[in-house]
Amino acid sequence: MEKLLLTLTEATAGAADAAEAVAGEMNPVGALIGTLFPLILMFALFYFMLIRPQRKKDKKVKEMLAALKHGDRVCTIGGIYGTITSIKDETIELSVSNENTKLIVARWAIRNVEEVTIENDSELLN
Repeated sequence: MEKLLLTLTEATAGAADAAEAVAGEMNPVGALIGTLFPLILMFALFYFMLIRPQRKKDKKVKEMLAALKHGDRVCTIGGIYGTITSIKDETIELSVSNENTKLIVARWAIRNVEEVTIENDSELLN
């Protein structure tokens, strides 16, 4: 039992000496670059794959919302198609049927401006 304990003590002391020798030879600048390079690479990957495309998309949506005008045919995020009858600061009034039913929606609730003609059961909407 004592031999085993003595052997383990010598082995751990030898491992500690070897670790100190390796640590003494390692360049601290190289270790810093080796540690930071993967982090910088991951940030660059996230930026070009996630952040940049989302910013472009947000910019496009803001431009579309700023360019809304009276008479535009739009679709809301709830799937309601209507024609803009009036625009106030942050609200838009839509006409949604042939009886000119009026809905007031928030400007941010507009999904897109429709470029194609949409056919309804009772009328053809432009």
